Amino acid sequence: MLSVTRKQKIKDFILERKSATVTELAHMFSVTDETIRRDLRSLEAEGVLMRSYGGAFVQTGVENLIDYSIRSTVYLDEKAIIAEKCKSIIQNGDVIFLDNSTTTYAIAKAVQDMRLTLITNSLAIINLLSKKDNMRLICTGGFFSPKELAFYGSKAQKALHEYYVDKSFFSCRTLSIEQGVTDSNDDLAQIRKTIIQRSKECYLVADYTKFDETSFITICGYDCLNAVITDRPLSQEWHTSLQKYGCSVYDAVPEKAAKTAETNKKRESKKKK
Repeated sequence: MLSVTRKQKIKDFILERKSATVTELAHMFSVTDETIRRDLRSLEAEGVLMRSYGGAFVQTGVENLIDYSIRSTVYLDEKAIIAEKCKSIIQNGDVIFLDNSTTTYAIAKAVQDMRLTLITNSLAIINLLSKKDNMRLICTGGFFSPKELAFYGSKAQKALHEYYVDKSFFSCRTLSIEQGVTDSNDDLAQIRKTIIQRSKECYLVADYTKFDETSFITICGYDCLNAVITDRPLSQEWHTSLQKYGCSVYDAVPEKAAKTAETNKKRESKKKK
């Protein structure tokens, strides 16, 4: 197959599926991993997609659910900034909920030495904390999604209805001032809707790439949230709009955000070499 033909087919595949790994693409086209990486570098240069460690993804489309394995390798500094802020909100002895997002995985890493009761539908978080004697872990159970490394469905929701938590931390696919908090997957959105009802305090965690976009299904409005926690300064419009709903905004100071952006720029430059 000609290189130009293969690249077009890769482009079409990722635009439809929203993400793909190097391994599956190499198998699909019967070429080496390095050939696929070269094709992905070229497509990224054309602005078609974004590369991650081990694959590539696009962020377009209202029903866009990118594989956990790919999401877990991008925006790491941004997630770390959010996680540190969340850690300052959590106290020893709290009962908290963390959803299956890669941002809450960063929170789990940040609080892993605290004394907490932690409820989650994330297998990745359970595996991370399974040997921590200071953690009392509760997993929802339910149907399992290999793509998301997460439990969902009626049994997971029923399990959540058995508990109340002090603080819940969950993410989303996108959020906008007009449409509120939205997601790409109905099953996982239902988990987030359920935990909102069982939480004394609710915190939405979202990096800067998720703002001012809308996805497939509504999770909630801002009146359900205590705060939105992000990694970069938000506009005054965001602050004013959320204030109307009694929702606080915890965003990064400009200096820290600029430092993170510079770090990411250097990392991307090295990766492309």
